Amino acid sequence: MRKRQRIKKNEEFQKVFKSGKSFANRQFVVYVMRKEEQIEFRIGLSVGKKIGNAVKRNQIKRYIRQAFLELKDELRNDADYVIIARHQAANLDFHETKKSLQHVLRIAKVLRKK
Repeated sequence: MRKRQRIKKNEEFQKVFKSGKSFANRQFVVYVMRKEEQIEFRIGLSVGKKIGNAVKRNQIKRYIRQAFLELKDELRNDADYVIIARHQAANLDFHETKKSLQHVLRIAKVLRKK
């Protein structure tokens, strides 16, 4: 992911939490905030310390980033996404992570059909 595709600052996270809509399943909570003027989507990741050690948390973040890269053609580009991993996400491999993210993004109605 490029730097311009990431949400890093706390103010940006807070703006998405306050103005965006949340959608969830057992593994992930996704906040979506539409931005009309935006050319490409941005994502912010949050994986709490209760989920596992640093290695596990970084693995989850890598899985989420890779899943978004593979889904980028189907995603709406005019939005910011904040993904919060829940405790159940620690038990998933990459394919299950991608499938779970697709599920929650379909619930949010931000995935385009190919």
